[in-house]
Amino acid sequence: MFKATLLAALCALFIGMAPAQAATPAAATPSGAAACPALLDRTVPRLQDEKPQSLCQYAGRVVLVVNTASQCGFTSQYRGLEALYRKHQGDGLVVLGFPSNDFAGQEPGSNAEIAAFCEDQFAVRFPMFMKTPVTGAKAHPFYADLARLSGSTPKWNFHKYLIGRDGRTVKAYTSFTTPEDGALLRDIRAELARR
Repeated sequence: MFKATLLAALCALFIGMAPAQAATPAAATPSGAAACPALLDRTVPRLQDEKPQSLCQYAGRVVLVVNTASQCGFTSQYRGLEALYRKHQGDGLVVLGFPSNDFAGQEPGSNAEIAAFCEDQFAVRFPMFMKTPVTGAKAHPFYADLARLSGSTPKWNFHKYLIGRDGRTVKAYTSFTTPEDGALLRDIRAELARR
């Protein structure tokens, strides 16, 4: 009974914090950052409640975008992504998760089921958005722009894009690049050092 009450309180806290994070004004971005770069100038529904969220709130930050799946051999990367987010959030890094069912049907659940899985299995706190097509003709425009700017399209789940503070610089990393990968971490630190 105590565990269920504690879990309910933690979920309420998590859900209660999400709107406050989403309400971060663009004016709070570091000085010199553009109000909202074209790449981030779009609205995407949040995973937990499907409420529209402006990606402009991440202008001026270093953004790691990942297409995720709950039934993939790479699913354990959620743990490393969350650790990376928690470690560097205060430095200006944000991880954005986009569940996708594009590869072998490895994300079959509803948005609510995916949100529960992320919370229950990996205590994910980084922003997650609703299930999204990330490749091919039906790719979400955000993913189409990431592919165009980086020259790389997702070949599988947990493909990563690193967007620089300028909101225009985009580098791509394959699914085999873990959140602990040395080259990825060097690139993140280099982007975080830019002001």
